[in-house]
This record gives sequence, C-alpha cells and structure tokens, in this order.
Amino acid sequence: MKKNINIVIVEDDEGHALLIKRNLKRSGIVNPILHFKNGEDVLSFFFNEGSEYFINKDSAYVILLDIKMPKVDGIEVLEKLKNADETKKIPVIMITTTDNPKEIEACHALGCNSYIVKPIDYQRFIEIVKRLGYYLDIIEIPNPI
Repeated sequence: MKKNINIVIVEDDEGHALLIKRNLKRSGIVNPILHFKNGEDVLSFFFNEGSEYFINKDSAYVILLDIKMPKVDGIEVLEKLKNADETKKIPVIMITTTDNPKEIEACHALGCNSYIVKPIDYQRFIEIVKRLGYYLDIIEIPNPI
C-alpha cells in the first residue's frame, strides 16, 4: 500500500480492532492506522469538529467501518461521508457481523466500496483480515481529500 495512505478503523469492539490492526500488519501493511471507537468521533475527525486528531490534507484515507456502534452507527457515518464533497471519494469498506441482505444493499446503495461480514470463528476472522490486507495492498486510492 502506498505510504501516504492512512487506514481508519471505526470499530467499537476493542478486540476486533486489535485483531484487524495486528493482522493487517501481518499481511504486510505498514501504513498509519487510526482507530475510532464510534461514528461520532470519526465524523468529527473528517469534518474537523473538535477531534483530537488532525486530518492531513496531503494524505489519502481508506475507512474500515463497522455498522453497529454507539452514538452514530456505521450506516449514518457512510451516508454523511458519501454525501459530502470533501469525503465522498474516500473508499469505505464495511466490516461488520451484520449479514442482513437489506443492510448490505443499503450500504452499497449509499456508496460503500466493499462489504465484508466478520466471521464468528476466530481463525476465519484472522484469515479474512489478512486477505483484506492483501486487497488494500493492491487497490488504488483516489487523490487526497
């Protein structure tokens, strides 16, 4: 993955976030990773509303977004990001336990780039994240916001 791309993980489950970070690194991803525990915080980050982090306008971003989160859920985050000119090009990959076909369809209709269902089995979850890392290593990310 190109060096000027930041990976943003939006995941309220600390264990899942740790597994994602660890296994992305095992797949060879060395890019900076930012972790937000809820949708409200990631929206504050991207829209510069009092976040403890500062968005780097010279870097590109890819977002790994859970659906079921406190404060603002992933579908609302996806909708707000894809409806704003400054963030609509950012690739968003839904990574969630939700396999409801209506939610999958809704996320794609709102503009998510990929939808991954987290397996319940620990080993399968690790394998899925490693494959995600390989995927992230070969995709092209749009110019910075």
